[in-house]
This record gives sequence, C-alpha cells and structure tokens, in this order.
Amino acid sequence: MTVTVNVHQAKTHLSRLMERAHAGEQIVLAKAGKPYALLGPLPPSPTTRRPGRLAGECVGPEILLPLPESVLDAWEGS
Repeated sequence: MTVTVNVHQAKTHLSRLMERAHAGEQIVLAKAGKPYALLGPLPPSPTTRRPGRLAGECVGPEILLPLPESVLDAWEGS
C-alpha cells in the first residue's frame, strides 16, 4: 500500500511513518503537492558470515613456510 504525505506531515509524524515503512508500506513524501521522495523498507540484509567457514580450503599450511631463496631473489630483483 502506498500513502502520500506532505513534508509538514512527515516532519510531525516521522516516527510513525518510519514504523509503517519498516512494516513494508511505501510512503511518498510530497513537496508542494508533487512527489519528491520515497520512504520504504530496506531490502533484507545478506546472510551473516560465519568466521572459519572456509578454514583449510583457501590456503594450505605451506603458506607458513619460508620462501625459497630463488623466489626471494626474484622479488628483490637480484
């Protein structure tokens, strides 16, 4: 359901309008009788990320080993 309110009404009843928007209603804010802005619910937030979900799948234990001298020399430009 869409409701249109003017700016003065929106200022006076902002908390109420926010509750209605949070409940899924779309509210059109009008300025001088013309639609100016839309107040509505936010899209659902993405699923929460679980720490450690990919543990052991992205990087192997060899990442902790020292680099060979040849690789270090290549990085240092020697």
